[in-house]
Amino acid sequence: MKKIKVAVLDDYQNVTHDFANWETLSENIELKVFNKYIGDDNNLSDKLFDYDVLCLMRERTPLPSTLINKLPNLKLVITSGMWNASIDSKALKMKNIIYCGTETKIHSTAELTWALIMNSWRGLQIEIQNMKEGNWQTTIGRGLKGNTLGILGLGKQGLQVANYAKAFEMKVIAWSHNLKKEDCEKVDVEYVSSSDLFQTSDILTVHTRLSDRTRGYIDKSNLKLMKKESVIVNTSRGPIIKEQDLINALNKNEISYAALDVYDQEPLPKDHILRKTKNLILTPHIGYVSSEAYEKFFNGYLKGIEAYLNKNPINQII
Repeated sequence: MKKIKVAVLDDYQNVTHDFANWETLSENIELKVFNKYIGDDNNLSDKLFDYDVLCLMRERTPLPSTLINKLPNLKLVITSGMWNASIDSKALKMKNIIYCGTETKIHSTAELTWALIMNSWRGLQIEIQNMKEGNWQTTIGRGLKGNTLGILGLGKQGLQVANYAKAFEMKVIAWSHNLKKEDCEKVDVEYVSSSDLFQTSDILTVHTRLSDRTRGYIDKSNLKLMKKESVIVNTSRGPIIKEQDLINALNKNEISYAALDVYDQEPLPKDHILRKTKNLILTPHIGYVSSEAYEKFFNGYLKGIEAYLNKNPINQII
């Protein structure tokens, strides 16, 4: 039997073989792991032209119809998790390409969110740098107790963060386009209007999906509603916040701090203006990057390929 060609994309940490035993399929597949982001459609189509199977890490390399149409050998796509907004599922369906997902773990993104909240609100980044540079304390931190956490999107991630906030005795409020008052009442969170969310929050954290309604929703008009002492944290999707509007708000001291794990362009270019913007913590989209999640992802790839070889696909998304 001819071996099928499998590509694992964007394994930045080079751990494909650490989290799954690919030897179990060595007689059936020819595996290639790409550790670095490849780039645009033309470059991708050249490098991926021969592959039968693509294993994608969610929100890293996109798979639009323009690229799908340049990959005539593609038969199976597996994404980490069961949802990937950067894959054109309709194009896959039109070309009869099987599209599957994997199991996942969701706690790590909420935990990173809380770490960013603690870091930015308490001013830890500055003091950590002070110690590395041989200096001593220069800032005065702030306590979380009694302050208001605003949550844009009270789904699985937002609810986890709400529970952390309650443990710190914070007031928790929430709003999103689909959120209902009764949903908030069930989990002891105060439902507010959009304007009240921005005006009242001491810390605003973003946990809504990127959609036509949420793209660019946090713009200069909403940022201007926020308190000058407030902080905004985004571990959801970069384009929910208008990038330049946030940069302007930080530079003009319209808000005190921000922390981002997600960006309009990923990986973030080395010379990007965000890297030089003041009062801003940046992490490289590591919300879901944990050993627990990776174990689910890479073993999910393996199981998905094995099921495909047995002509019985699992975890199909379409």
